[in-house]
Amino acid sequence: MQVIQGDVLKCDLPYFDICVANIPYQISSPLTFKLLSHRPIFRCAVIMFQREFAMRLVAQPGDTLYCRLSVNVQLLSRVSHLLKVGRNNFRPPPKVDSSVVRIEPRKPLPPVSFKEWDGLVRICFNRKNKTLGSLFKQKRVLELLEKNYKTMQSLQLAQESEMGEEKMSPDDVAVLANMVEDLSMEMSDEKEDDDMEMDDADVADGRASFREKIMGILQQGDFAEKRSSKLSQVDFLYLLSLFNKAGIHFS
Repeated sequence: MQVIQGDVLKCDLPYFDICVANIPYQISSPLTFKLLSHRPIFRCAVIMFQREFAMRLVAQPGDTLYCRLSVNVQLLSRVSHLLKVGRNNFRPPPKVDSSVVRIEPRKPLPPVSFKEWDGLVRICFNRKNKTLGSLFKQKRVLELLEKNYKTMQSLQLAQESEMGEEKMSPDDVAVLANMVEDLSMEMSDEKEDDDMEMDDADVADGRASFREKIMGILQQGDFAEKRSSKLSQVDFLYLLSLFNKAGIHFS
């Protein structure tokens, strides 16, 4: 047996097949994605998390706690709730309940660029209970997508980009581990939305045309009136493929 003393978030992890851990809850998100980015892929991890974080990990479309964390972790792994651990099982009792979760990385990983995937999911879960049609009419979103679109066109890659060309790599997965602040505590949907939708009168001809292109993609997949809180992994993968095939990229 080898004992390594140090910060688990800063240490290079050795090969392991199974991970069993009771962790400091403040590192739940970065540790989860560090484990999922570890290579070679391990068999499973059984970890005790704060209960709210654990329930976000296993949340399904339509659940109140279904969020960007749920979608990203479930893209990379199968997650199951094993048992609840009440606060009274500890002395002294903490202020929160806990849950034990089993995480099994998917083998093989889905054939999708994780940067593209997270770019789409980040937009969709900015306001998860708004329709996608409303989200993709926001000025900030349209400006970002149009900039990416023009960049891809200038590189003559728009027509060559298809879902599946970029395979998910350990570096793709590590991107999320590095940029996640705390996906378990996302902004409330009741927070005032500063992103204004672009009306026809406010849009120049070129930008209006691009907006119609985006709306056409959403309508093609029957997504315009749907909400992120109700979409499954398959739905998000299909939506990403529609955007990519039209030359629209998120990274």
